[in-house]
Amino acid sequence: MAGVPYLKMNGLGNDFVVVDARADGRTFSANSVRAITDRVKGVGADQFIVMETPATNGVDVFMRIYNSDGGEIDACGNATRCVAALVAEELGKRAIMLQTNAGLLAATVTDDLVTVDMGKPRFDWDQIPLAEEFADTTGIELQIGPIDAPILHTPSVVNVGNPHAIFWVSDVDSYDLGRFGPLLENHPIFPERANISLAQVLSPERIKVRVWERGVGLTQACGTAACAVGVAAARKGLSNRNVTIELPGGPLNIDWRESDGHILMTGTWSLDGEGVLPEEWLKAA
Repeated sequence: MAGVPYLKMNGLGNDFVVVDARADGRTFSANSVRAITDRVKGVGADQFIVMETPATNGVDVFMRIYNSDGGEIDACGNATRCVAALVAEELGKRAIMLQTNAGLLAATVTDDLVTVDMGKPRFDWDQIPLAEEFADTTGIELQIGPIDAPILHTPSVVNVGNPHAIFWVSDVDSYDLGRFGPLLENHPIFPERANISLAQVLSPERIKVRVWERGVGLTQACGTAACAVGVAAARKGLSNRNVTIELPGGPLNIDWRESDGHILMTGTWSLDGEGVLPEEWLKAA
């Protein structure tokens, strides 16, 4: 085999290499993922997405997700929109059911917009998970910087398919997230590491956000982080349940539905190109 065809896609600048393994069942090692997503020697991407044959009836595709560090993760909202759009075109229908390690995700495709039902957020300390018990996860005891004058402190924490910590600030651009992000991602309070967001509430309808993504780094957009910020802000009374999250790559609409507690995420997607992954990347040691 000369290589594996791939598509390069993005959701608001959060970019992916997407391969279809439904026919041959091919698997990919962590080393191969790192080689493929390397921005100097490989294709370059935040995540590597593998479309697989689902084992559950009524599901259109199983989506396996790897971060650029080679680690497998359970959820990626922006990638879900991209894959849903691909499968919708393939099957000629607008309503798509996807499966990830985090569970089933229903998506609706309308032209260049995709709405994904991201399910219910989890707020209990052991569901996020945290290394110690906190009764109130709208703001936990965690800070970085001097004790009497912390630079960042008291984040809200929530699990939306993966762990998130949100620090509420007056200006997201005033902080060196590239410096603080890795320290906070790997803080002992997060046994599975965490996505770190800075959130600036502009109004009850708009929140500006920057994200350090677990296993990736600074990213133009993170769909699950947008969901996490939206529900955390509503819990704290900082925003409405329907809010626009303004990320560096563009806006996402987050609707934390009151009727059943599910999060609906709506945003755009883009197909940027295609190519073939060479065998040497697939066999990277």
